[in-house]
Amino acid sequence: MKLFIYHTPELTPTDKMPACAIAVDVLRATTTMATALNNGAEAVQVFSDLEQLMGESEKWPADKRIRAGERGGAKVDGFDMGNSPLDCTPENVTGKRIFISTTNGTRALQRVQNSPIVLTAALINRQAVVEFLLDKQPETIGIVGSGWEGSYSLEDSVCAGAIAHSLLTKTGISATDFAGNDEVFAAMALYLQWENQLHQLLKSASHGQRLLRLGVIEDLKYCSEIDILDVLPMQREPGVLVKSDGQVF
Repeated sequence: MKLFIYHTPELTPTDKMPACAIAVDVLRATTTMATALNNGAEAVQVFSDLEQLMGESEKWPADKRIRAGERGGAKVDGFDMGNSPLDCTPENVTGKRIFISTTNGTRALQRVQNSPIVLTAALINRQAVVEFLLDKQPETIGIVGSGWEGSYSLEDSVCAGAIAHSLLTKTGISATDFAGNDEVFAAMALYLQWENQLHQLLKSASHGQRLLRLGVIEDLKYCSEIDILDVLPMQREPGVLVKSDGQVF
């Protein structure tokens, strides 16, 4: 396995897709997706364009859909929910499709949607992603951070580092053979510095600060927890993610 980490969608090459691509948006899209699928959502369908989301979701019965829209950390007017994982309770999401558009996370997914295998990862489901990679041993892995409007984000990098460190520890591959770019070393160093203070790191990050100003406190606590969900979101068709049992679609 050879791992590449890209901090933003804009830094991700498009000429050659990795065998397995992993989109990361810890605050909060991929945390929300993992939580929704874990709690019984039928699927999560992602959109960058809000009008397209509205049009596509109209094809589904109102009682079988949830429209989730977020811009700048806040819920879009007229949508059922924003981008809070804590809204994805079993009572709210069981049997429903989540139609979601967020500021950054949907762009990361669209950047890599043509890879043979596409997963989403957050801190909360880090180990489920690692176990899949150890089982399937894809030749190349690309982790794409969502960042914030094209710029670097601490929370996505620390998640990428957490995945990389666990893979490296469990495989015993030498770091120089394992790392496809320098970003892998940087992300692992960040994780090792903060692995016992992930909540503090997320609160210190620029997007964490933005969410705190919006009063989003409990989400930050939840998003900073690690390995609490055994759920593997996988793309079944472009833009549509479902809960996988580890088998490739």
